[in-house]
Amino acid sequence: MGSVNGDDKLVTENGRIMSTLSSENHRNVKSPSSKQNPANRLLTLPTILTIGRVAAIPVLVSTFYMNSRLGTTTTTIIFIAAAITDWLDGYLARKMNLGTAFGAFLDPVADKLMVATTLVLLCTKPPEAAKLGQWPWLLTVPSIAIIGREITMSAVREWAASQGSKLSGAVAVNNLGKWKTATQMTSLTILLAIRDQSFTELGLLGASGVGLLYVSAWLAVWSLVVYMKKISKVLLM
Repeated sequence: MGSVNGDDKLVTENGRIMSTLSSENHRNVKSPSSKQNPANRLLTLPTILTIGRVAAIPVLVSTFYMNSRLGTTTTTIIFIAAAITDWLDGYLARKMNLGTAFGAFLDPVADKLMVATTLVLLCTKPPEAAKLGQWPWLLTVPSIAIIGREITMSAVREWAASQGSKLSGAVAVNNLGKWKTATQMTSLTILLAIRDQSFTELGLLGASGVGLLYVSAWLAVWSLVVYMKKISKVLLM
């Protein structure tokens, strides 16, 4: 009887050892996927928010040409939501370490598409409350400056990235660019909102929207000049 109990104990101990080894092997197999680098993922929450901004552009266009308060309100809400998610996806990417190469590529593209689309829409149908009268080109001039700057800056950043880290550092986003974005978003929000007929008599609000758009255009052009100066310094070193 004692030998049987001894054998049972041996079998039990061997079972525990095998169970422990199996558990260790199971953890070892799973560990590479559990430690997957977020930067290697295609879709993260910030990237999904960015894709949502791109997907919202056709809706923005369709609601813009709806001659109703609902259309104006919806267009304005879509643009405000896009501006908020523009900040939110960057914050989440940094805070939760969810930045990806695809997201870093798509984020500025989504921003430029949304802004360029809104500028073109406003140029085709300027808000009456802006009191532009016989001078609708007053919106066209800053719009061309802003869109032209963004196209030029995108090409410059792509070229700088191919030349090495020094030039890439020279075109990193600075505070001037952030002020440009803030005034731009505020201006476009105002110009979209005053398309509602209830704002027709608020000429001061419309003028402030146009004025901020010119401030944004000036900051955009000036920031481009600053970037080009930095690049020239690096190239002449």
